[in-house]
Amino acid sequence: MIRFEQVTKRYPDGTTAVDHLSFEVAEGELVTLVGPSGCGKTTTMMMVNRLIEPTSGRILVNGEDIMTVDPVRLRRRIGYVIQQVGLFPHRTVLDNTATVPALIGWKRARARERAAELLDLVGLDPATYGPRYPHQLSGGQRQRVGVARALAADPPVLLMDEPFGAVDPVVREQLQDEFLRMQATVRKTVLLVTHDIEEAVRLGDRIAVYGRGRIEQYDTPGAVLGRPASPYVAGFVGADRGLKRLSVTEIEPGDLEQPPVVRMDEPGARAAARLRADRARWAVVLDADGDLHGWVGLEELETAEDVGALAHRMNAWVPVGAPLKQAFGVMLQHDAGWVAVLDGSRFLGVLTPAKLHEALRRSVDADAQGVERDEVDFDSVSDA
Repeated sequence: MIRFEQVTKRYPDGTTAVDHLSFEVAEGELVTLVGPSGCGKTTTMMMVNRLIEPTSGRILVNGEDIMTVDPVRLRRRIGYVIQQVGLFPHRTVLDNTATVPALIGWKRARARERAAELLDLVGLDPATYGPRYPHQLSGGQRQRVGVARALAADPPVLLMDEPFGAVDPVVREQLQDEFLRMQATVRKTVLLVTHDIEEAVRLGDRIAVYGRGRIEQYDTPGAVLGRPASPYVAGFVGADRGLKRLSVTEIEPGDLEQPPVVRMDEPGARAAARLRADRARWAVVLDADGDLHGWVGLEELETAEDVGALAHRMNAWVPVGAPLKQAFGVMLQHDAGWVAVLDGSRFLGVLTPAKLHEALRRSVDADAQGVERDEVDFDSVSDA
């Protein structure tokens, strides 16, 4: 969808902001451009809609050289979100959101209908927020309106320049979550500039790590964190990159251990006998459909007639596919030695600290070898 071919931007004073840059962004992909101030990442993004024009090389959007397209027409086909949002203070939220459709000739009713749809998509009730003015919104709400406005004409490409940088950390995380949810629905091709490696890792399908005017590594978040291409990249992503990688490594069924299980309708004495034979002190309680009902201790089962009535609530659980970081956080929050992993309400197994570490190691090795995680073979701590 977006292709840079040996693109250079050199200013009259001799400063080279971008130097022979070549990379490609696939349709529907979200690519984060990350690096220190002055490294060329914003210049790269702004060349896509010709707010800055390249000195040499070519930039193609959907196969079309942007230098052959009228810049005004080009910009109306590309959504653009900036940190300061840039809403018109004298126009309502609904009219702000409908700006681009109105400019390209949509009828007012259609433009406002589309604006209302987009406000709803970004989590703002159009009936409540549509009649308001920008000064009546919080910073996070204004940022949501900025995203909605950029999407209003349904552009195939979205450019975002530190879109969540002007809000506090809690709101920023909420906006990131909302944007990921929205992106899963609309699947735009996105270039997002950030100086925050945590944000780049969390949002990006791929990350471009910038040095001075060049991309030092262009790869998936897991690969950048697991196999930095150079000492510069390793230093930039930080010595704690292993912890950062927890946020981009998903829990898979193969990562789980299978603890003792008892059924809700099983006689307590029989269940207790099985646990004693297995030298287990507790068991997971499941119903007939394999749904998690809780856990129970061995001593409680000895005299139990109804296993289901004894089950304790299981607070430490996460869904399959959640990042390892979430599981680790739940372990710490509940002071638990493991977390249950569910597919909906169906119990799949438990993730222990040893298995979490093993999953992280498999993920790193799989990237290094170019294989799937379940194809990686190594000696496991839990097998020792």
